[in-house]
Amino acid sequence: MNKREFTAVYQKRGKWTVAWIEEIPGINTQGRSLKEAKENLKEALQMVLEVNRALASGKALDSKREAVRIAVPA
Repeated sequence: MNKREFTAVYQKRGKWTVAWIEEIPGINTQGRSLKEAKENLKEALQMVLEVNRALASGKALDSKREAVRIAVPA
């Protein structure tokens, strides 16, 4: 299993902590505490990556997989 690192962003908004993954739009969640927001965000990230992998592995017709490398500013 490959390990990858992503950037999680957390913001306190009222009584909630909202969280998202900077590199992947659409992966966002919230929690009543920072701990809960972190747990929810990890679960959301894992689910999205699993679904994307399943779609790319042949469940979508005529799909092709290859590595893509880009330079990302610091």
